[in-house]
Amino acid sequence: MNCVRDLLLGGMLALMATASDAQPLAVAAAADLQAVLPELAGRFEADTGRRVQITFGSSGNFFAQVQNGAPFDVFLSADIEYPRRLGQAGLAEPQSLTRYAVGRLVLWTRKDSGVDLSRGLRSLLAPRVRRIALANPAHAPYGRAAVAALRRQGVYEQVRARFVLGENIAQTAQFVQSGNADVGLIALSLALAQTMKASGTHVEIPSFLHPPIEQGAVVLKTARDKAAAQEFLAFLGRADSVSLLRASGFEVP
Repeated sequence: MNCVRDLLLGGMLALMATASDAQPLAVAAAADLQAVLPELAGRFEADTGRRVQITFGSSGNFFAQVQNGAPFDVFLSADIEYPRRLGQAGLAEPQSLTRYAVGRLVLWTRKDSGVDLSRGLRSLLAPRVRRIALANPAHAPYGRAAVAALRRQGVYEQVRARFVLGENIAQTAQFVQSGNADVGLIALSLALAQTMKASGTHVEIPSFLHPPIEQGAVVLKTARDKAAAQEFLAFLGRADSVSLLRASGFEVP
């Protein structure tokens, strides 16, 4: 009896060691997830024993890196078109495309900036607003949404000379939080993060002013453990994960 018990215990310990010794799941993640994904990854690690290594950045830059063979397992993009195109190019696992969230755009300023945001995007026309931070629309979905909203509101031409472009939405938030810009068009998820919520104020940009910021994920062909990568995507759709995403400023399909 003791022998059987010892064998079972030894098997369980071996499985646990295998999980802990496995290569971490390499996740390329859009910068708007910085305030929530570490907690989600921690929950996944606690549930599965699999480590998760997150790299944050611009969705467009990650798209280019994956095309050039970057060794990521999972790609969480702020624009679902990037993972969709990777699938069409044979660089992502078939049927793994998942729409996990919809981002929301806000105007944000420091509480001590003296800028009144009550007029929404028209607040940017005030002489006090000398520099406006937004993510580079060439490769950042939030930047493209910001430009679309400014055009729709009819203020783009008046304010474009004041733009300060961030490489991604997190750098954009840093520009305005540090005072290097007076106002920023950033992700609601970042505006709700503890430090930015304490130091600033924000107003939401009506979603009808820009195309939806549909966020998508895929398991990449370069994934070393495709089953674990798919398990991570499924984990993002769990009820408790969805609740956390919603509380962190995302809409969830």
